Amino acid sequence: MMLAIALLLGSAVVIYLSCEYFVNSIEWVGRRLGIAQSAVGTVLAAFGTALPESVVTFVAVVFGRDAAHREIGVGAALGGPLVLATIAYAVVGLMFVLNRKKLGGILLSASAARRLSRDQAWFIGIFLLKVALGLVAFTLKPWLGILFLLAYGVYIWGEMRKEEDADAEVHDLEPLKFRPHDPQPGLGWALLQTLVALVVIFLSSQLFVHQLGEVSPWLGISPQLTALLLSPIATELPEILNAVIWVRQGKQTLALSNISGAMMIQATIPTALVLIFTPWMLGPALLWAAAVTMLSMLGLYALLRKGMLTGGRLALFGLLYLLFAAGLGTIGVH
Repeated sequence: MMLAIALLLGSAVVIYLSCEYFVNSIEWVGRRLGIAQSAVGTVLAAFGTALPESVVTFVAVVFGRDAAHREIGVGAALGGPLVLATIAYAVVGLMFVLNRKKLGGILLSASAARRLSRDQAWFIGIFLLKVALGLVAFTLKPWLGILFLLAYGVYIWGEMRKEEDADAEVHDLEPLKFRPHDPQPGLGWALLQTLVALVVIFLSSQLFVHQLGEVSPWLGISPQLTALLLSPIATELPEILNAVIWVRQGKQTLALSNISGAMMIQATIPTALVLIFTPWMLGPALLWAAAVTMLSMLGLYALLRKGMLTGGRLALFGLLYLLFAAGLGTIGVH
């Protein structure tokens, strides 16, 4: 057990350090490709950090030995957005509050808030359709998975075409860690560092999830509760740690864009997989997860539209995850 705890803590440290390399290189990739900073967060960074969760879902639903293994993929398709909509956004708010003296009093510029609100509207529409499909059974349901893949393609196309806002945050990039003495590293070096960081993040994330499963029974936590409460936090750890790093650097727009983009991936690609390869029928626990996710997203959308989003208010979104945990007890998941 001591070895499992040591590996759990060690893998978390490795994930954080790998995320330091990842956020450093992905900004250089965006700079070299001439991509707007918001798209660096919503597309490049989000795709990289959400890839491990999507692979887990793919393996679970396509190669799962039985229905129980495939349920892991179904749970991941809803657990991921829930953690991002509550804990990840709350981490951004909390880090901003803790670093307020250095960062100033404004969490987001007006243009960044408008852009983020549009992303939330996209997510809310797709997520509602995703949940609605989990309530009914019909023959053509698997074919609708293609629509979710197309929806993400349209989202990427729109994000990549956007130009940088006039009042967007402007930051000097830190030297590329693989080329610390090169003031203008080439795209190849930036891509290499990104790839190496992603591989390490993926492997250490898998180790973290595995050790979490080893430690949970020792703590008296059932496998089902681990799958619904703890495993999603573990799989979304790269996005959460990216947020910590970027907010500390004063790049809260990048942090929020990364979470928003990761949520769009979670709402489309894993959904397409579970629609195609599973019946996609939601039980009470998963419907409760969907309800809390929607509550969070509607609250965030309203605050963004009214220009009322602050670090303190964003930090309070973490309480919704406690609400979810309390609701599981009422539902009967122990």
